[in-house]
Amino acid sequence: MDSSSSPMGAVAILFVLVFCLAIYVFYCYCLKRIVEKCGGEPGALIWIPVLQMIPMFQCAKMNPWLTLLTLVPLANLVVVIMLWINLLKVLGRDPLMVLVVLLLGFIYIPYLAFSSEIKAAPAVA
Repeated sequence: MDSSSSPMGAVAILFVLVFCLAIYVFYCYCLKRIVEKCGGEPGALIWIPVLQMIPMFQCAKMNPWLTLLTLVPLANLVVVIMLWINLLKVLGRDPLMVLVVLLLGFIYIPYLAFSSEIKAAPAVA
């Protein structure tokens, strides 16, 4: 029996691709909900891989051109940390929770998206 003609390999690859697509769509939906909670309009950009950062930067009150820095190694880590700190401030959360976002983002990002509790953002002095 020739293993290259086995349909099981194709089924396994198809399953993995569909699973990864489902995870990506769920992640984008969570980002969409977070942007809406911040008072922004995500639009269609939230579903496009790199451009999904633009509505997030706008909600964090940062320059959307910083999206280009997310393509630069090491600079992207600094920019993403700054982004999440500002987003957490807008959502009324403790900025130190950025550590949770970085380490356990797969749990905390859906929590931010689907939590019904809305904390008042601290007053800007």
